[in-house]
Amino acid sequence: MKVSDYIIGELERRGVRHVFELSGGMIAHLLDSLSQRQDIKVVSMRHEQGAAFAADATGRMTGIPGVAMATSGPGATNLLTGIGSCYFDSSPAIFITGQVNRNEQKGERAIRQLGFQETDIVSMAAPITKAAFRVTTPEEVPSVLERAFSIATSGRPGPVLIDVPMDVQSADITVPQDSKARTVEPSKIDASVWNELFESLVESQRPLILVGGGIRSAGAVESFRTFATKLRVPVVNSLMGVDVLPYDDPLRVGMIGSYGNRWTNLAIARSDFLLVLGSRLDVRQTGSQTDAFKGERKIFHVDCETGEINNRVTGCCAIVSELKEFLSAANDAISSREFSVRKDWQNEIASLRSSWPDTKELPNTSGINPNVLMHELSKLSSGTAAYVVDVGQHQMWAAQSLEVREDQRFLTSGGMGSMGFALPAAVGAAFAASPRPIVLIAGDGGFQSNIQELQTVAHHELPIKMLVLNNGCHGMVRQFQQSYFDERYQSTLWGYSAPNFAEIAEAYKIPARTIVNADETNEALQWLWSTPNTPILLQVMIDTYANAYPKIAFGSPISEMEPFAKPTEMEST
Repeated sequence: MKVSDYIIGELERRGVRHVFELSGGMIAHLLDSLSQRQDIKVVSMRHEQGAAFAADATGRMTGIPGVAMATSGPGATNLLTGIGSCYFDSSPAIFITGQVNRNEQKGERAIRQLGFQETDIVSMAAPITKAAFRVTTPEEVPSVLERAFSIATSGRPGPVLIDVPMDVQSADITVPQDSKARTVEPSKIDASVWNELFESLVESQRPLILVGGGIRSAGAVESFRTFATKLRVPVVNSLMGVDVLPYDDPLRVGMIGSYGNRWTNLAIARSDFLLVLGSRLDVRQTGSQTDAFKGERKIFHVDCETGEINNRVTGCCAIVSELKEFLSAANDAISSREFSVRKDWQNEIASLRSSWPDTKELPNTSGINPNVLMHELSKLSSGTAAYVVDVGQHQMWAAQSLEVREDQRFLTSGGMGSMGFALPAAVGAAFAASPRPIVLIAGDGGFQSNIQELQTVAHHELPIKMLVLNNGCHGMVRQFQQSYFDERYQSTLWGYSAPNFAEIAEAYKIPARTIVNADETNEALQWLWSTPNTPILLQVMIDTYANAYPKIAFGSPISEMEPFAKPTEMEST
C-alpha cells in the first residue's frame, strides 16, 4: 500500500472525520489519498493557522485528536501558534507536515537549506508538542502513527507533530496487522489521603471546589457532576472550566481570577477548604499574592502532572492522578456517605452575588453593556452547541456572564491567548457539532487576525452566528495602558483602525447588520437566530473606553479588585 493511503486509512480507522489543511506541494500525495476516501471530509482553510485552530476545536469537542496538515516551510511554520494553543490548553491533535524529499534535505551539511522550502519544523515544534516525529523511512510510519495517537490522548492530552518527506509519502509499505490495545491500570490513591480529604471537608464550614479545563480534557465531566452533587459543595471555575457545570446548577458559583466574577473571588477569599481539580493555579487565577491565596486553608490539588502541584501555590496536599480515575474512585468512596448542606455558606455566597452583580460592574459605560448583552444572547441561544470566544476584553465579559447550558461548550484560547482563535475554531466546532449551530464571539482586533476564514464559513454555509464586539481598539491592552502608561494609547487606539465588519461579511454573501444602542439588542439577537442553519454576522458597537471589570488589583490579594482597589505592581495583561 502507498504510505499516504495508509496514513489516511489510519486516520479514518481511528475516528477522524475531518482534516483541516491548506494545500501545498509537499502534501500533494496526502491530499490525493484524502480525495479517494468517503468517510473523511477535507476542509480547505485559507491559512494554516486557521487549520490548526480548527483542529484544536475539533479535538476538544470530540475527544478524538483533531487533524491539520500543511506543506513544508511556511505552511508548517504557520501551524505553530495553533500547535502551541493545543499544547497549553490540553487539546488532543495530530499535525502532519509534508517535508522535501530525503535526497533534497541538507542533513549535516553546513548550509541553511538544500531543498526549496526545506525547514526543520520538528525542532521548532518540539517545545510545544507532546512529541514531534521526523519520519525517515516508510517502514516506521505505522509505529509512529500508533504512538502519535496514544501520546495525544493519554495523560494530559496535547498535540503531536509528524513530519513526512514527500518521497516517503509516495513509497509502498506492507500493511501491518492490528496491534492489540494496551490496558491502562487505574491510579491508586492511598487510603490515608482519602481519609484526610474527607475529614478536612467534613470539618470545614466554607468549602469550595475549583475546576479547570482538566475536567474536560480528561473526559470526566459527568463523573465530576455526580461527585459535586453528592458532596453538596459549591463549585468555582477557571476560564477554561466555564462549561463544567451548567449555569443554572445550584452549586455553580462563577469564575475566579484576574477578571473573575467579584462575588466568586470574595468567596474564594473567605473559604476554609479548597479542592482543586484539573487547574494549574496560574497567576490569572490566583493573582500575584500566592501566600494570600493559600491563606490558612487546606488545599487538596489533584493533577495528572506532578510538576503542576505546589508550583506557584505551595503547601497543598498533592494527589497525582488522572482525573477520570480519581473521580471514579472518589465516587465509589463517597457512595455510602452522607454530606450535609451548609446553608449559611450558600446564603453567604448568594448574598455576595446579589451585592456584586456582573451587570453592574460598568455603571458609567455608554451604549450597550457587554455583560448584559451576554445574558441576552444566552437566553436566545439555547440551540447552540458551543460558544467559541476569541481573546480580549470580550473574552472576559463572555466568561463572566454567558449562561452556558448543560449540553453546551465554551471554547477559548487560554494558555496561548491568541487573538484570531475564534473564527477558525468555530469552523472546527461547527463540523464537529453538525448540524447544531455555533455562536462565535470576537472583538474587532481578534476578528481581523484570521478574517480570511469568512470564506471557509461561506463556502460550507456553516451555521455560525458571529458577534463582533467592535470598540474600535485593542481593548485589553488599551485598559493596561490606561492603568500603567498615563493613557498613552499607542498602537491600541492611536494608529489602530477597524473596518465595518457588516460590510465585509456581506462581501462574502453572509447576511450582516450593525447595532449601536441597547434598545436594539433584543430584536437584533432574534434576527441572528431567524435562520438557525445559516451563517450570520452581527456587529455590536461598544464604548471604546469600556473596561473589563472587575479585575484583581495586581499586587493585592484576590479579594481586592479594580476599580475600587488600585494595582500596586505592573502585571502582564
